[in-house]
Amino acid sequence: MIQSLQALLWGTVAGSALLLGAGAAWWLRIPRIWVCAIMAFGSGVLISALSFELVLEAYQQGGLAASVAGVLAGAGLYFGANRLLAWLTARRHASTPRTQNSSGTAIAVGALIDGIPESVALGLGVVAGAGINPTMLAAIFISNIPEGLASTADMKQARRPGRAVLALWGAIAVASGLAAFIGAIALAQMPAEVLAFATAVAAGGILTMIADTMIPEAYAVDHDYTGLLVTLGFLSAFTLHAVGG
Repeated sequence: MIQSLQALLWGTVAGSALLLGAGAAWWLRIPRIWVCAIMAFGSGVLISALSFELVLEAYQQGGLAASVAGVLAGAGLYFGANRLLAWLTARRHASTPRTQNSSGTAIAVGALIDGIPESVALGLGVVAGAGINPTMLAAIFISNIPEGLASTADMKQARRPGRAVLALWGAIAVASGLAAFIGAIALAQMPAEVLAFATAVAAGGILTMIADTMIPEAYAVDHDYTGLLVTLGFLSAFTLHAVGG
C-alpha cells in the first residue's frame, strides 16, 4: 500500500508540471520559440528515459516477446486514441465552426492521453524498484511544462475563463496521480511478463506521442535547432541514468 501511495504522490507531482506550465503561460508572456525549445529538450529526455528505464527494464524483466508486444500495443493505443480525438474535434468544428471552447477541450484531452501512459510508467517503476525512478520523473516533468505552456496559450487566446483553465489542468494533474496509483495497485502482484508488457505499453505510447506531437511542434518553430536540443536532452537523461545506475 505504501508503494501505491508513493506512486500516487509522484504521479501527481509529474502531472503538476502541466499546472506550472499553464500558470506561466497565463500570467507571463513567454516567446513561442522558448516553449518549443523546452519541448525539443524534453523529447530527448523522454526518449532516453523510455529506452533505458522502460524498454530495457521490460526486456530484462519479462523477455523480448513481452517487450515487443507491449511497445506495439502502446503505440497502437495512443495512435487510436489520437485518431479518435482528431475525428471528434473535426466533427465538433464542422457542426459549430465558431465555437472557441472546442479547441481548448481537445488540447486538454490530448494532454490527458499523453499523461496516462507516462503516469502508469511511474507507478510501474515504483512497484518494480520500491521507489521512484528519478530519471523518468524528471523526463515527464520537463516534457509536461511546454505542453501546459502551449496549450494554455491557445486557451487564453480563445478567451477561456482563468478558473476553467485552472480547473481543467488541475483535474488532469489529479488524473495523472490516479493513473500511477491504479497502475501500482493493479500490477503489484502480477507475473514478470505482465509487468514487462505493461511497462513496454507505456513506452510505446510515450514514443508515439513524441514522434506525433512534441518533435513536430518543436521543429515547426525551432527548425534546425530541434535535433540539437533533442540530442542534448537525450544526453542529459542518459548521464543521469549512468550516474544513478
